[in-house]
Amino acid sequence: MTARIYRPARTAMQSGTAKTTRWLLEFEQERAREIDPLMGWTSSSDTRQQVKLWFDTREEAVAYAQRNGIAATVEEPNEPRRRTIAYSDNFRFNRVGQWTH
Repeated sequence: MTARIYRPARTAMQSGTAKTTRWLLEFEQERAREIDPLMGWTSSSDTRQQVKLWFDTREEAVAYAQRNGIAATVEEPNEPRRRTIAYSDNFRFNRVGQWTH
């Protein structure tokens, strides 16, 4: 029973720069999914993959995993690198691209 602790990325609908601070403990899939011959739906008998536990800090999630004997790997989040550009940079004389109008 292995788990993954990570801070999920924001959805595409969230365009702000606010940080998401909640951490998620999610179990890895142990068995492959099977296709139901009658309906064609995919299913699995592994119910642990449906469990998602949210924590306020990374340390709380790691402590929970250790307390319950869960082997967990922690994935650190990738911080986006933002390029700050001023509107006046569009009108510079030494601009790299050419004007199209």
